Amino acid sequence: MEWIMSQPSWMQALLATCFTYGMTALGAALVFVLRRCSAPVVDGMQGTAAGLMIAASFFSLLLPAKESLSAGALSTALILTGGFCIGGLFILLTDLWMRRSRAFAERGMRSGALTCFAMTLHNIPEGFAVGVAFGSIVNGDGFVAAAMLALGIGIQNFPEGLCVAVPLRRSGMCAGKAFFFGQLSGLVEIAAGVLGALAVQLIRLLLPWALTFSAGAMIVVACGELIPSCVRDDKTIALCGVTGGFALMMLLDVLFG
Repeated sequence: MEWIMSQPSWMQALLATCFTYGMTALGAALVFVLRRCSAPVVDGMQGTAAGLMIAASFFSLLLPAKESLSAGALSTALILTGGFCIGGLFILLTDLWMRRSRAFAERGMRSGALTCFAMTLHNIPEGFAVGVAFGSIVNGDGFVAAAMLALGIGIQNFPEGLCVAVPLRRSGMCAGKAFFFGQLSGLVEIAAGVLGALAVQLIRLLLPWALTFSAGAMIVVACGELIPSCVRDDKTIALCGVTGGFALMMLLDVLFG
């Protein structure tokens, strides 16, 4: 522990985000165990993924963005609403492009790709947050809080890695490729964490926009792709998954956020 505390902030952020990435990869690796699941189980897991994303959009993105803003009520509302709408519009335009692309002609593949894309966007501000936390440490003060933030994000990333890999696996992608893209969504946290530690003041200004942008993207993917897909076969199981996923992410965020 003393060795870690003696390192420069960017190194501390690098080590912390390597841990958060590792938890994402560990969650994605479950597709190797779950590759023979029945359709109802996959529907429940996909519903759980949607619930996780909806809860993360509020508890991990929108709420921290609101708390980080010290501007007036009108400015805060405009930033939150503007970033959220831009993020949602970005995913809608991406979906429109994918519909016209031969590489994403199959709906399942397009849904999985959008989920991976949205979760990757979600992990960028999380990496920024870890980097800013370590970059703001002065004479050791704040190290414990930064370490706990990294721990909490890492625990949350475990089910997030799974929720990226599952839709890809369901679309027909082999387990190895589904794992690859699942873990890839968490890799951006490492670069974002180091950047956040090196450019604390700049990233702190951009963080509310990044958080709300990611929230809008995740809500659109969860409500427009994951939920419609999982309720087609068994609505009850799918909605139980959505409820359970939301409750799980809310619990994790309250305990470790």
